[in-house]
Amino acid sequence: MSRRVLRRLPGRGIRRLTLTCLVLSATVSAQPAAFYEFSQPDYVYSTPSRDGIGKHYMGREISHVMGHQGADWLEREDREREERTDILVSELELRDTDVVADIGAGTGYFAFRMAPLVPDGRVLAVDIQQEMLDIITERASDIADNVSPVLGSITDVNLADASVDLILLVDAYHEFSHPREMGQSMVRALRPGGRVALVEYRAEDPSVPIKALHKMTQAQAISEMTSLGLRWSGTRDSLPQQHLMLFEKPALPD
Repeated sequence: MSRRVLRRLPGRGIRRLTLTCLVLSATVSAQPAAFYEFSQPDYVYSTPSRDGIGKHYMGREISHVMGHQGADWLEREDREREERTDILVSELELRDTDVVADIGAGTGYFAFRMAPLVPDGRVLAVDIQQEMLDIITERASDIADNVSPVLGSITDVNLADASVDLILLVDAYHEFSHPREMGQSMVRALRPGGRVALVEYRAEDPSVPIKALHKMTQAQAISEMTSLGLRWSGTRDSLPQQHLMLFEKPALPD
């Protein structure tokens, strides 16, 4: 409020205005955390835990990122048996012409397994680490000609608007340092009716031998995805240790 307006108020009016502002301020600060989290894109910061970065989004602490030094673990021989990655790819129900974005593609483990299933489409292998993309580029020259590496950033997948039919995120989303901005970027990249397949280790299951911050509950994942405007279309329970949660970008009205 300008000084010009304040001058027109009598002393009692100023006191009443001050009291009203104090009441409104107290009311806003007393709102439950869920209200704040769903209405604001801001993050909350704290002292980092052992496996986290001290940055919280919608009630969860964001975990550290696996660096390119962990590439061998992504390509370990027993991964298919442990995680049934073959079932995961099958559950995606890909079409020949689909354009698929593998976000947090790493070494291209899933990108190269999806490529043969979209012979008339393309797999966009997105990662923020150039070292990972270098691995994908080298492998693509021998394995598949429809896999394209894409260098993303911590806030943007760097894909054209409405260009993707399916976005796949496998054990990567929980590491995003800017999940709100990345989520908005992914939604923009999806075509109307496009899908997101979010795969995360089940935090509800204490028998899953993964650190807590590298797991997510289904409820948490659904809250974060639906806050972006996506619709939860179901969860597949076919994987031994992970949730396979499917979301859809609403189609444009007729």
